[in-house]
Amino acid sequence: MNIIKKHPVNNLGYNFVDEKYIPKGKDEYHLRNQHNKNGIDYRKLTALDIETLIRNRNTSDDWDKIFVAKQFNPELVRNCKFYGLVRIGKLEPFYLEFHNLRMAVGLYNSTIISSDFGNNVCIDNVNYLSHYIIGNEVMIANVNELATTDYSKFGNGILKDGEDEKVRTWMELCNEAGGRSVIPFNGMLAGDAWLWSKYREDEELLNKFKEFTEKRYDKQRGYYGKVGDRTVIKNCKIIKDVWVGTDAYFKGANKLKNITVNSDENRTSQIGEGCELVNGIVGYGCRIFYGVKAVRFVMASHSQLKYGARLINSYLGNNSTISCCEVLNSLIFPSHEQHHNNSFLCAALVMGQSNIAAGATIGSNHNSRAADGEIIAGRGFWPGLCVSLKHNSKFASFTIIAKGDFPAELNIQIPFSLVSNDVTHNKLTIIPGYWFMYNMYALARNEWKYNARDRRIEKIQHIEYNYLAPDTINEMFNSLKILEQLQVDDAGTAIISGWENSKRTTELCKVPQAILIFKELIRYYGAMEILQHINNNKFADFAALKKTLSAKIQRSEWLNVGGQLIQKAETENVKRNIKSGKVKSWVELHDFYRQQGLAYTADKLNHAYTSLLEILNITPRQFTPALLKQLLQQALDTKEWMCKGIFDSRAKDYNNPFRKMVYETNEEMNKVIGRLEDNSFIQQQLADFDVMKKQVKAVIRKLK
Repeated sequence: MNIIKKHPVNNLGYNFVDEKYIPKGKDEYHLRNQHNKNGIDYRKLTALDIETLIRNRNTSDDWDKIFVAKQFNPELVRNCKFYGLVRIGKLEPFYLEFHNLRMAVGLYNSTIISSDFGNNVCIDNVNYLSHYIIGNEVMIANVNELATTDYSKFGNGILKDGEDEKVRTWMELCNEAGGRSVIPFNGMLAGDAWLWSKYREDEELLNKFKEFTEKRYDKQRGYYGKVGDRTVIKNCKIIKDVWVGTDAYFKGANKLKNITVNSDENRTSQIGEGCELVNGIVGYGCRIFYGVKAVRFVMASHSQLKYGARLINSYLGNNSTISCCEVLNSLIFPSHEQHHNNSFLCAALVMGQSNIAAGATIGSNHNSRAADGEIIAGRGFWPGLCVSLKHNSKFASFTIIAKGDFPAELNIQIPFSLVSNDVTHNKLTIIPGYWFMYNMYALARNEWKYNARDRRIEKIQHIEYNYLAPDTINEMFNSLKILEQLQVDDAGTAIISGWENSKRTTELCKVPQAILIFKELIRYYGAMEILQHINNNKFADFAALKKTLSAKIQRSEWLNVGGQLIQKAETENVKRNIKSGKVKSWVELHDFYRQQGLAYTADKLNHAYTSLLEILNITPRQFTPALLKQLLQQALDTKEWMCKGIFDSRAKDYNNPFRKMVYETNEEMNKVIGRLEDNSFIQQQLADFDVMKKQVKAVIRKLK
């Protein structure tokens, strides 16, 4: 039976917070007064104001509880019911216009309970508006419910006074069984989520993360909801316990409950038709449209959910887009793409710069076992059309997976590999270094694309988009240890084991080519970082340059911490500092990310230099001007090879007869997809090559 309680109508709008939860010496409005920062000097209504309001069919339980600004115009308030303490800013005879929405300034046809309004708001047909602080020039029309409870948390996984632990909101990342659960909070970065979900054996560290989150917010009841300046809300049904920044735009949403929507004048967030969002955080500059469902989630800044997408128990990194599909229990680093209705991602850690194609099913049934399987995918993860993968699987960076239903768990240890299910011969086929052999255009263009699409204003974490970086270079070194020990046939193929959880054959193809490519790329990486270092500094001679290079020979280990590459030693150090109390909050941990970002250029240079020494098997003493000249010349050759690979791999799209057959003429094809010779990305690569040639020439001249 529904329990319906009866109270005197003159109590409506009061006693928002139970007396036992109000601090001594405070009243139920103390948090409201603290957070209303509009600076308006409110006054009581005059007798004429009241007379006009009554004439305009307004009612109030107590006119003495309504306060207004000096420039308040009572003629602009019509057919409203007021309960409790209500404060209204100036109302002037204007209309506000946003897109095609035009609304007269004022309050009309609404029930308003214990709320504050800024200047020149437009409120019309809000059936139930309760305990909100509304900013200046806000437009709200046709909303069924806009209300706040006394225990509002706005999507943060915290508890209020008197609440039981069982009501806390957790995000069950990477694992459906909840073994990697974290507490969501406003401002959570991908690095935070990764550290919290990763080191589950370190109970002391986990307790500190929970403590950080609890300290970030207090337990007091009675926080009001907020709608920031210039925000527009129209044709929405239920908005409950929602905190909204400035300049946001909501239209046609079904249900928004217990969420924070970050937005400001430079990073506007939008939520559109048919969306239902519960228990989550929406970052700055996000877009959510057309029937999206999201529950227990964090969306980092400038990410998008579209066309019926479902995001549940998941973290979505910056500059990512998910549309049409379903994502469950996943932690996704920045720059993720997933656009198709029949793709599915479950219980996965995806380390960014990823693209999941149509029909891809990442995660499987539990086969009567516990729902605790996981998938880990390094950055640049590309499962292609109609790929089915099973828990547990693990993929090195920039793994591309060809179409197919993969029958068993996979452990792909070599980066830049193509993984293919050869059904005809019942074997798993892997081509290490595939991208560099056959698809340089896509690999290089993606790096450019991710950089161009990084719309973050506040870049707390430095995100690495270069496919040649400390993480992938270290993977190449590990790969060389594997590849050079294999028995290879005349075709360059080797048989390996332990890469698929099955008894069938696993083939590594083109092993000698992969070895040569990886060695060349390591040398290229080292030379390019040194060249960049020289260009950024004015060295008098080679001796001055060499003094700035690390004397250490040991190549450092690195971790991908939410898309930011950080040396493993630094990560271990910050974990110790967290547990010892030297790092006391999320703010201080974010300062650590910033510091590591500032140090990244130097740390990457040291890694590149030590990688060079290792691949060449030399000591720092053997690194001479003559060797540097030789390495730079080789780097030019490698860049030329890359440019050719970029052109050739794109040219295949113009020469493939199965692509050309849809066009009657070459002229038609060029009109549709553009002329190959005019490709802006290819032209940019050639221009970069010309700049590099000039830089190398200048350095070599100085070395002489």
